[in-house]
Amino acid sequence: MKVTVLIPGVLRSAVEGQSSVALDVPDPATLGAALDVLAGTYPGLDRRLRDERAALRRYVNFYVNGEECRRLDGPATPLPAGAEIQILPSVAGG
Repeated sequence: MKVTVLIPGVLRSAVEGQSSVALDVPDPATLGAALDVLAGTYPGLDRRLRDERAALRRYVNFYVNGEECRRLDGPATPLPAGAEIQILPSVAGG
């Protein structure tokens, strides 16, 4: 199933400068499965999105079709066909 991942500017260097990446995610299509496919293509990006146990990093927010995935099922959030995944790293500083 095809999904689109929107890549924020701060992470684009890990995906050859692209602002979005189209993925073909196998069934069952979940956020975690999409991140697995993304990691297979862009391994340098995965460590910035997930920890060593493949858990979502606390400071990175993931939205599936506009819904924050932590309020859904986290990495187990199902993806409908044509889903749009937006990655938003938290910004800190002063």
